[in-house]
Amino acid sequence: MIHLRQVCLVAGALAPAVSALRDVLGLPVAHVDPAVGKFGLENTLLTLGSQFLEVVAPTRAGTAAERYLDRRGGDGGYMVICQAGDRDAQDAVRANARAAGVREAYFSDRGTWNVCQFHPGDMRATFLEVDWDTQGEVAGNWMPAGGLEWQAAGSAPGAITAVEIQGDDPAALAAHWARVLGTRAEGPEAAPTVALANATLRFVADSDGRGPGLGGLDLRLPDPAAARLRAEAAGLGHPEGALICGTRFRFLAA
Repeated sequence: MIHLRQVCLVAGALAPAVSALRDVLGLPVAHVDPAVGKFGLENTLLTLGSQFLEVVAPTRAGTAAERYLDRRGGDGGYMVICQAGDRDAQDAVRANARAAGVREAYFSDRGTWNVCQFHPGDMRATFLEVDWDTQGEVAGNWMPAGGLEWQAAGSAPGAITAVEIQGDDPAALAAHWARVLGTRAEGPEAAPTVALANATLRFVADSDGRGPGLGGLDLRLPDPAAARLRAEAAGLGHPEGALICGTRFRFLAA
């Protein structure tokens, strides 16, 4: 099975985006990974349940993140990061991607942990990353968050229940992602979905003029009304929740 474990947002400046997420959602900082510096990035991971919201920002010119910011006209969603239940499941996604003409933008075999990122252009919207590690704990160990380091920092209650990906042809985009993930798209052509083990990928038409990309997230929260009030007080209000780091957040009751 493939679980949604992390969603990455990209910002022109790291600190304001992280502060907004912390102020509105009360998320603790789980991990800061200096290794992303080799990609010309800095990052911070925040914990929601046993999932993570990551923000990355470029630290030098010419990075993929900077090009993505330019293409989409500012801050926004960047990566859908999943956890494969075992190495065979990861290998199956890699094979599906090759069959669909999707290139691997980055692959690293670290022995007990493999990272595989698929090219956002070939995915026709945004990065898809599928990782695997020997422990296979979908609610526990997660190497991008420092293994179990995140547990010491605590976690805000809740979950990421859906990722909204936008494009010119939602049905074709959903079918493409479903093929890579080894499943099928369901639902109406205007907003088809692809089910993961613990979340849903929802595909919609580009309605904000920013082009294909990761446009929104659904969050299950213990008190969505309070989160909405905090968003409004911070000037980040949105009809269904908040607009943070160029991303629509929809707040749902637990």
